[in-house]
Amino acid sequence: MQVSVESTGNLERRVIFNLPAGDIDNQVGSRLREIARTVRIKGFRPGKVPTKVVEQRYGGQVRAEIVDGLLRQGLDQAVRDNALRVAGLPQVSLSDDAGEGELKYVASVELVPDFGELDMAKLEVIRHTAEVADADIERMLENLRQQRATWHKASREAKAGDLVNVEISSTIDGNRMPPEGVEKASTVLGSSALYPEVESAIAGMQPGDEKTIDVTLPADWHVAQFAGKTATSTFKLVDVSEQVVPEVDAAFIRSFGVKSGDVEQFKAEIRSNLERELKGALMNRLRREVGEKLVAAYADVELPPRLVENEARALLATASEDARRRGQQLAAGPEAFQEAARKRVLVALLVGEVARRNELRLEQERLQETMRLIASTYEQPEQVFALYRNDPQLLQGLQNRVMEEQVIDWIAERAQHTETALSFQEALGQ
Repeated sequence: MQVSVESTGNLERRVIFNLPAGDIDNQVGSRLREIARTVRIKGFRPGKVPTKVVEQRYGGQVRAEIVDGLLRQGLDQAVRDNALRVAGLPQVSLSDDAGEGELKYVASVELVPDFGELDMAKLEVIRHTAEVADADIERMLENLRQQRATWHKASREAKAGDLVNVEISSTIDGNRMPPEGVEKASTVLGSSALYPEVESAIAGMQPGDEKTIDVTLPADWHVAQFAGKTATSTFKLVDVSEQVVPEVDAAFIRSFGVKSGDVEQFKAEIRSNLERELKGALMNRLRREVGEKLVAAYADVELPPRLVENEARALLATASEDARRRGQQLAAGPEAFQEAARKRVLVALLVGEVARRNELRLEQERLQETMRLIASTYEQPEQVFALYRNDPQLLQGLQNRVMEEQVIDWIAERAQHTETALSFQEALGQ
């Protein structure tokens, strides 16, 4: 096999592979004979399957595996011999101008740009800090109580915080809506789900009461012909329900998996969960902060175009899926994500370059700690560990994430940094 490298741009190389067809045929034949000795095919005795049958069934797969192996071997050799630092996956295609008796493949390879000096001490980074306070634990306890709250019918006038069911009919410019019957709606008074004047009118009403008021519809109302007009609406209060919030007793605590029912143990677990959430939030803030400073410092660096394009398409796919889940359709194309993609690629390449130049290696202790934190959020943590052990792709993703966080920490420690204290709520962006 002959391998040659051509420059097609600052960050692009063309690797050409010339493979003798005869050598490939010999390797394919040898491999098929090995398979024939052990393969089991219905209708034939082991070791007696005709070569033609073996070739028909396995020939294409074997040939593809051998060619792929040769291309990988040739590309690895070309990368070493030419000191190429490859960014992303190469694009390999079969060329149609091969000489007689050979196959010709061409790989388009993009390279990591030359970032020049990487002096992280020149960066100015804000590092946010925060702690979980007792008030945060009490707030979470109250949230958990609200999640387990129930609604009980009440025979009294409606007030803020009540769940009310109402029947509504309106007249706009002489048009009745709905044309027949009534519309039914439910809301918690004070939630602003209905117009403020409507909620104010319902407050103080008793079940069975009716009230008619004028309501000015917003300019962007969903029925364009009535937008901005005044509707005369009649509201009938069907029923009122008041919220009953459970006490933090042993039964309540056990419902969250704390078998002892002890409130202090429950609070300790809440603190542990909040601290884990806080740690992730602070790392996300630091990742964004360091990323923004890296982008600003190396904004003029040329980037591999195909790598940026692939990232833009990946961002588009994610955004499209998010829109689909919300019942919407995204109208934008990959060009709308080019700038975001460029920043992501730039930061990823810089993080990799910092790790390479400073010989940073993944800290196994940090990886295990992250895995333990992830596993602790599940009822059966051992199953999470088994999942990572048995899924190389999933484990690789976690390793990449931990390594990135490790490098981000390394950069922040060496940058000029100031610490800014936040509350727990501020750190989580709430």
